[in-house]
Amino acid sequence: MKISGTLLALLVLSGVTLAQEELTDADKQLIQAIENAGGQAMPLAKNDARLSVAFHLSDKEIADDTLAVVQDAANIYSLNLRGTKVTDAGLEHLAGLKGLAKLHLEKTAVTDAGLAHLSGLPALEYLNVYETKVTDAGLAHLNNLKSLRKLYVWQTTVSEAGE
Repeated sequence: MKISGTLLALLVLSGVTLAQEELTDADKQLIQAIENAGGQAMPLAKNDARLSVAFHLSDKEIADDTLAVVQDAANIYSLNLRGTKVTDAGLEHLAGLKGLAKLHLEKTAVTDAGLAHLSGLPALEYLNVYETKVTDAGLAHLNNLKSLRKLYVWQTTVSEAGE
């Protein structure tokens, strides 16, 4: 069966429309606020309104106060802050993201103190702290994260004993 380019485009666009229809007004407002702050946000799939949020490719400076826009957002699944100016203080805004499963903090100014703000994230499965100032002591803040399956610590001072 051959599908024309026009028909294929319509099918793809209708999938995007379906995803948008499932978003609540609060979700749409959150997406707009994230975009206004310099990030991008989109639903994971047409039948999954949880959000994937990225600030790592922003043309704006993304710093600690930028993260106030996502504070307590229950439906954020992934958050990419790679290479931003986020520090330990900014991670305080993430403490209420109970649905957060994936967090990219690589190449930020995050240290051990910042990881303490992540200790209450029950859904966190993936954490990347590549090229940060995280040490063995900081990993102790993650001990209660039963869902954590992948932790990337390359180019940190975390030792094999600390992993």
